Amino acid sequence: MTQPLQPGERVTVKVVVAGGFGVGKTTAIGAVSDITPLRTEELLTEQSTATDSLHGVEAKTTTTVAFDFGRVGWDVPDPIELYLFGTPGQPRFWDFWHDLAEGAFGAVVLADTRRIDSSFHAADFFEQLGMPFVIAINRFPGAAPRTLPEIREAFDVDASVPLMFCDARNPESVASVLIALVKHVVKSQSARPTLLDA
Repeated sequence: MTQPLQPGERVTVKVVVAGGFGVGKTTAIGAVSDITPLRTEELLTEQSTATDSLHGVEAKTTTTVAFDFGRVGWDVPDPIELYLFGTPGQPRFWDFWHDLAEGAFGAVVLADTRRIDSSFHAADFFEQLGMPFVIAINRFPGAAPRTLPEIREAFDVDASVPLMFCDARNPESVASVLIALVKHVVKSQSARPTLLDA
């Protein structure tokens, strides 16, 4: 049985930030984190090009090889602290996602309209886990404009899954995505039947 929160006490929850290779996960966590984020980035090498396609992200020079970690908290409307774990995007690291998702409150699926299919796996992954998630479309310069209904159709997700645009470089923009996730999770949990309803 959980104890009621004391006045001013923060709820601490784990959030996973996932998506395809090069969609902006490391940037988003770094932009919003209250602490210097932990990063496990390594330089891309010529040897990795056979497995890590740079199509659409040719300027990318580094990649996450384990995970990113950051922390952000708010006192309004309720005290909450989010521990942010960013996944590596390459398919060869997907097995690691199960470890990162363990005990998570919810997830953000970050996507790039230039390579939107690279984030389909992330949405499928959280759907299969039954974990609430939101989809945030990172606005990259020069990306072809796509509407949210078009993007929802491409992801083939339920209408209840929040979908929004964001700028992974902007702390306020990333924070709005995280707040949308918290609201979505709370709403999802309140809609679930309890043992008393069975």
